Amino acid sequence: MKEYTEIILYPEALEQSKESASSPPPHLPSFLLTEFSNPALEKDSEAPAQGEPGDENGGGGGSVKLSANGFAQQVQDVASRKFKPDCKFSWLCVAILSTVLLLLLALLVVIIILSPCGGTLHGPKGSFSSPNYPAPYPPNSLCRWHIQVTEGMAIQLKVEVLDIESSASCLYDRLEIYKDQDASSSWDGSSKFCGNMAPPTINTNNNRMQVVFVSDDNFAPSGFTAWYRAIAPSEKNCSWEEFLCDQGRCLSPAFVCDGHPDCVDQRDEANCSTKHNECGGTLTDLEGQFFSPNYPHPYPPLQLCLWLISVPPGHVIDLHFHNFSLESQEDCNYDFVEVYDSGGMGTTSVMGKFCSSDLPPVLTSSQHVMTILFVADEGVADIGFFATYHAHNTTEKTCGPSEFSCRNGECRAQQLVCDGWSDCWDGSDEHNCSSSSSTSSNPSYPSVELSCEPVRVEMCLGVSYNATYFPNIWLNIPDQQQAAEVLQDYLMLKDLSCYPSLRLLLCGLFVPKCTPNGGILQPCRSVCRLAEQRCQESLRLLGTPWPLNCNFLPDSSNPLECFLP
Repeated sequence: MKEYTEIILYPEALEQSKESASSPPPHLPSFLLTEFSNPALEKDSEAPAQGEPGDENGGGGGSVKLSANGFAQQVQDVASRKFKPDCKFSWLCVAILSTVLLLLLALLVVIIILSPCGGTLHGPKGSFSSPNYPAPYPPNSLCRWHIQVTEGMAIQLKVEVLDIESSASCLYDRLEIYKDQDASSSWDGSSKFCGNMAPPTINTNNNRMQVVFVSDDNFAPSGFTAWYRAIAPSEKNCSWEEFLCDQGRCLSPAFVCDGHPDCVDQRDEANCSTKHNECGGTLTDLEGQFFSPNYPHPYPPLQLCLWLISVPPGHVIDLHFHNFSLESQEDCNYDFVEVYDSGGMGTTSVMGKFCSSDLPPVLTSSQHVMTILFVADEGVADIGFFATYHAHNTTEKTCGPSEFSCRNGECRAQQLVCDGWSDCWDGSDEHNCSSSSSTSSNPSYPSVELSCEPVRVEMCLGVSYNATYFPNIWLNIPDQQQAAEVLQDYLMLKDLSCYPSLRLLLCGLFVPKCTPNGGILQPCRSVCRLAEQRCQESLRLLGTPWPLNCNFLPDSSNPLECFLP
């Protein structure tokens, strides 16, 4: 018996289904129209009918006789029964798969939000950062990194970027650095860091260190990034701009020659007699010169210098910059020189703000005083500037009978006087313009009012002055509202016995006194020294170093240079 079943196609069936046979269903393979071996369709009990072809060996392998159309229909029925989907089973699978995918997605979100941080770092070098850096770090974070290198080696740690919510004593978000594995021992009494001023390079004396990052449930900046490396104890060093002392301690430039010894050997306060004399001061001669610190060598970082040029009344001042090269930035927000046509600093008296290597023009004051401010941040430093000034009497320049003499001696055409437009630098051509001297066609322009405003910050109410001026150019604070937000953190210190002195200093810096011409003055250095003397010990017990370098403030009692609140 053959191992297949014959399919005999009758001519009459083919004739009746000629059209179907000539174009079989597209889903039916052509070989099924000729021969199909299917044991399930065999009928061994049936013998072939007489006259019908049978097995060539006479066997009785029964034949199933189907027309082409009939066989095709049967195949379709079998296929339909075999491959018909179970709708209930399919929907159940979809539901299960969807649930699993949603759970996986939720787990991924949780992992991102609660991304693990901290761990143990054993390699000879490595790096780490706050969770999600440089994106904002998540709230309620507590990360601990244990750094351990080979026995006999030391660790050098450098925090490259620090951007952590700032607060008094770093009570909210902070970076804590410990120079051994035990977090109960602090680093030189000052292990907490916040704000955006990265700590100096840190060198350990052993092979262990711990770094802790803490955040609360509020405001979250981008955090920090840091690296470490194993070094031999003899290889301790600092970054180029930092000061090295005590066989491995690094100090930021702001803590050098600040009047407070930070090094055990007090090297940071040695040779400081001329350090600050070259940065700022009062110039009263009819001519003179001044320059950036260290000129013609690059100026040090973190500089804030103020020169007040004050000559006898009746004189004006010509200011010339001969060499000028500061860090370049489009808006001059990093390193810059700003010149004011007054003894104070207000937006209405700004003559110009300059940076990069473009030489400023010659500037002439409208009165006998002029203020020059030089600011350098902690970043790139250039060679700075060299400037001279010359004062001359306003009567030195004579104008013709048809010209008007401005207060600084410049001449303007008479027809430009009282025309509604200021053609003199100080606007003197538009002063004392009575209605009789101007025609009805000339518009009336209101005079510029100085914008002193009442003090509204709660912490500063009742100090020795009641008027202030914003924006505060010293600290880049636009208005009193932002000043109040910053000072809010210091209200927690009001129970300290030294708080009255600290309050006067902080208000003088954040909500400064308004000068009669609309500018602002810094508090004098003596105000800062008194607050430091009284509060330094109390702040140290709270784990916070004294935050301000008093040497950046004017060492004077001249009311044109600074004020005593």
